Amino acid sequence: MTFTFVFDTSAIEEYEEAIIWYGAHSVSAMNNFIKSVNSKIDDICIAPTLYRNRYRKYREATLSRFPYSIVYLIDEKAKIVSITSIYHHKRNPKRKYKK
Repeated sequence: MTFTFVFDTSAIEEYEEAIIWYGAHSVSAMNNFIKSVNSKIDDICIAPTLYRNRYRKYREATLSRFPYSIVYLIDEKAKIVSITSIYHHKRNPKRKYKK
């Protein structure tokens, strides 16, 4: 059974910022970024435990073509993946795992 996903407010903001940044530089890069994120979220929802447990209960899936990771938590009982961050690799790592 596949999981459903929800975005935390901060993750939505990070995602929108990245889309705006890529869109300002190249529409095709923006579209490829969106496709990459959606594809990785689909993979996470199919097998959420496939990706490494990086810190406490937070897991992290890295995008292949972009310097971003999707940081998430799993609720096994409710079958929900909570995406807490769309994290750019150049940002302060202390802010990666936040509630």
